Amino acid sequence: MKRLAVFAAACAIAIPAFAQPAATVNGQEISQATLDQFVALLIAQGAQDSPELRTQVKQEMVNRLVAVQAAEKAGIDKKPEVKLEIELARQGILVRALTADYLEKNPVTEAKVKAEYEEIKKAQAGKQEYKLRHILVEDQKAAEDLTAAIKAKKTTFAAAAEKDSLDPGSGKNGGDLGWGPASNYVPEFADAVQKLKKGQMTDKPVKTQFGWHIIQVEDARDVEFPAFEEVKPQLEEMMRQQQVVEFQQDLIKNATIK
Repeated sequence: MKRLAVFAAACAIAIPAFAQPAATVNGQEISQATLDQFVALLIAQGAQDSPELRTQVKQEMVNRLVAVQAAEKAGIDKKPEVKLEIELARQGILVRALTADYLEKNPVTEAKVKAEYEEIKKAQAGKQEYKLRHILVEDQKAAEDLTAAIKAKKTTFAAAAEKDSLDPGSGKNGGDLGWGPASNYVPEFADAVQKLKKGQMTDKPVKTQFGWHIIQVEDARDVEFPAFEEVKPQLEEMMRQQQVVEFQQDLIKNATIK
């Protein structure tokens, strides 16, 4: 009997401590486990666990439950537009959770990222970037006249750009476009650049959707590919996004849609 009494006393102490809710709002309990999960979510997002944080979380949960109870009492949750919004929110949460679960089970490993890096680096081998100047004018005749004047040394490329170029960004800097690959520009412009050698200027103006261009290649060099560690985070994110897209496409492909 004594042993049973001791056991019963222990249960009387332990069970309420274990089962006691974090708060009760109009008879509806907020469990300690739910509060702990809310805190854990905030910690995962960068918050620091502390008594103050837990107090704030508890108050927020109480405030929310009070408002939810009032909304349900008023029948707000039965309105069609509210029901739709709740369903869309539920779907959004499930989609995010499904995606997170997939990525956890199919991680983008460093070996995969390294292999992707090497593939991209190989594809970029031998490509060049150019230091360019250009002058943009509205019509062909003006471009031809400026080209002739620069060739005859009646003016310099930079001076002509500052005076006549319609490109407000580069014009005030003597037409300077800085360094970049030809792919930064529209096709007609890029093709002209790739045909020029270092120090050369276009013999004839180049027409694009923006007007007529006179282009000068001041310098050219092989593209310097960034080190693996520099681009690793971007590559990881890109590969994760690719995996998610492929996962979603597979789900749609295997679904019965009519």
